[in-house]
Amino acid sequence: MPLSASQYSNCYSRKLEGFLETYAYLRAIPRRAPDFLGLVLKRSVLAGPCLLCLAATEALAAEGKTQDGSALTSAASQDTQRVKTGPRRGIPHPATATPHSSVPVKTAASTPSGSSQKSTAPRPSTAGKKTVAQTPPGREDITVTAHLDQARGRIAPGLGAVSYGIDQRQIQVTPGGENAAFSQILLRLPGVVMDSYGEIHVRGEHGGLTYRVNGVLLPEGLNGFGQELDSRIIQSVDLLTGTLPAQFGFRTSGVVDVKTKTGDSLKNNQVSLYGGSYNTFIPSLQLGGSKDRWDYFVTASYNRNDIGIENPTNSFRATHDFTQQEKGFGYVAYQLDDESRISLLTSASYSDFELPNTTGLPVLYQSSTIAPDDQSIQSRLLDNGQTEQNYYAVLSYQRSTDRMNLQISPYFRYGRIDYRNDPNRDLAFSGISQHEVNDFTTGGLQVDTSYDIAPHHVLRFGLLGQYTAERLDTNTLAFPVDEAGEQISTTPRRIIDNSGNWAVEAGAYVQDEFHITPRLTFNHGLRYDRFASSFHSEGQLSPRANMVWKTTNATTIHFGYSRYFAPPSPQYISDATLAKFAGTTNAPQTMLNTPTRVEKSHYVDVGILHHVTRDYQITLDAYGKWARDQGDLGQFGRAVILAPFSYRRGRVYGAEIGNSWRHGGWSIYGNFSFVKTWAKDINSAQYQFEVAELDYIRRHGIQLDHQGEFTSSAGVSYSNKHDMAYLDFLYGYGLRSGFANLEKQPSYAIFNIGYAHTFTHVPMGHSLKLRADVVNLFDHRYQIRDGSGVGVTQAQYGQRRGTFFSVVSSF
Repeated sequence: MPLSASQYSNCYSRKLEGFLETYAYLRAIPRRAPDFLGLVLKRSVLAGPCLLCLAATEALAAEGKTQDGSALTSAASQDTQRVKTGPRRGIPHPATATPHSSVPVKTAASTPSGSSQKSTAPRPSTAGKKTVAQTPPGREDITVTAHLDQARGRIAPGLGAVSYGIDQRQIQVTPGGENAAFSQILLRLPGVVMDSYGEIHVRGEHGGLTYRVNGVLLPEGLNGFGQELDSRIIQSVDLLTGTLPAQFGFRTSGVVDVKTKTGDSLKNNQVSLYGGSYNTFIPSLQLGGSKDRWDYFVTASYNRNDIGIENPTNSFRATHDFTQQEKGFGYVAYQLDDESRISLLTSASYSDFELPNTTGLPVLYQSSTIAPDDQSIQSRLLDNGQTEQNYYAVLSYQRSTDRMNLQISPYFRYGRIDYRNDPNRDLAFSGISQHEVNDFTTGGLQVDTSYDIAPHHVLRFGLLGQYTAERLDTNTLAFPVDEAGEQISTTPRRIIDNSGNWAVEAGAYVQDEFHITPRLTFNHGLRYDRFASSFHSEGQLSPRANMVWKTTNATTIHFGYSRYFAPPSPQYISDATLAKFAGTTNAPQTMLNTPTRVEKSHYVDVGILHHVTRDYQITLDAYGKWARDQGDLGQFGRAVILAPFSYRRGRVYGAEIGNSWRHGGWSIYGNFSFVKTWAKDINSAQYQFEVAELDYIRRHGIQLDHQGEFTSSAGVSYSNKHDMAYLDFLYGYGLRSGFANLEKQPSYAIFNIGYAHTFTHVPMGHSLKLRADVVNLFDHRYQIRDGSGVGVTQAQYGQRRGTFFSVVSSF
């Protein structure tokens, strides 16, 4: 049985006798939860609860980390406290996780940052004693906070799914560190493929990711290229994929589960300056602290550079590509008592982008608004731009007792994209000039509960409901055309259309975690989801089941099945809107416009995690999905607003391999993934496509445009108390392109390097860190998109070589 909050409080004040009693109690845990890695239990779990009772603030701030800060894997048992079993950078583990996983472990001041706590061998109990000796008095409030952080993990763990973990140390050895875009951090995980506009694709899916912050769902935002999640807020992040348990619904291609920094985990306030190539300048500030029952953390940053969006040409610098972005995040929590707390998350982001230009485009249309000798009508002078803003707030109440854990979270989100047109030049080069404003407003409530109903059973149940209102206001200039599509007048017509949609998403689930034998756990559940909108309504009952079998102390096998129900975003264009553009240069080739439906799929996953030695582990995972109404997204036009559509049938299958070795200050990892996609017959939003392409796809199965068939990431790094150096590598096989995605882009291989040195004896502060990064070391020219493919209209090249520097002062 897990230690209660009162037990934590009592053992905090005990002397040596109390420590020995706790030690003896914990040694008996394997008899009740033998499916948990016994050797890891001796080393980590024996130390973990004692640290919760006796350790310093630093021990509690290192929640879910090993001594070097590396990500930890969860064990399979639910009825006792466990630590995650040590996947290294980007290495998957079967997330048979117990809600109690992630016991905090001290990052000792005397321990080099690169040293590794091994996941397959016992840790002498003296390690815990060494940490206890450094405990400052009077920090019982932090002990209770850590207990509640662990309890929150018991509510919705990734039972039977595959989980890839990234922590603070791994973020630091990503190019740019905390200044890196959030998508760049996720690219270092298996099965994640890079696309343009900061998009990523997980296991052959376009979108479909659920973002959770501290266990609470973030409502889906607008499709754009601004990323409001700032890497600076992250304490750790897990990517859950595969056969997700019943707690997770709607967006199921992956769950990005973010645990934010808190006032305690921050340790010291920080101010940072980062800049370099492409006129990059990024100042940022992090502040946090804990006092009495309060805990808070805030961060703010500003980013300006000349490479806001991918260059449409292979030149070193893009034309007209300036961006400036502001982001802010706040977290505050108040401890109501030893068993409950209330917390508030708030975030605001505002980003302004210039859309880069391609020089030398021909003038295709004549307009009465443009003088014949106007020398300003050049494609390099196009002045299109786009702003994106996102705001959200999440209020959470959490209560955790010996057997029950509850979290109730109302949330609100607002997002807006404003595309600015350049009327005369747009008309000259494309025959259309359109100002677009697209916004979303979402409000919802999430309730999750776990209850230990019997010695071998943990029952979980909950519900989620949210309402979204979407608006799309357009002001369009377009030329009249004849039946053949030829321009018949130089006087553009102005067409104003203001439309909108609404959608309600609701789901409820119940799930049982059943420990059949000490080494075999069966997670099974059922959820019902309902999607109702202004254009379509549908519901589904979805069974989920996973089996986790710990064959030996070093090997864990998992396999499972999930039925998924994935609604589209509510961005439906009505027939009435399409009719307004008939007979103009903005008219579609076909007026066929079936509403986008909910994707329904069957998903299977099987994998193995094996610890070859104390320092080396390997993972292998394979998966397959069979879908009806396979969902997809496309960009249609110059505005970066992605629109949903679907295929009548779809398939996705693939495999992932991960390797990781860590010893002392050294860390080496290597991931490889394979994915194959197949889809046939576009059955919604058909007006967005050419008739010839629709006919071909109706008769032939095609590969999806976002398929990156082979992907690899690797890295080697060394770190100690003062120095850090890394070499980073990404390989992409190339996304699909051409008519009906029959071609593909060239493959690419990118190398990045970096070095940092930390000065610990500095005036007016705790430390000063100097850092340098070189991105795309060999200046490889690679094209992500060429402007062709199903749902693709713009070309993008990857970033050329860049050198960046940062100064971080802790105070």
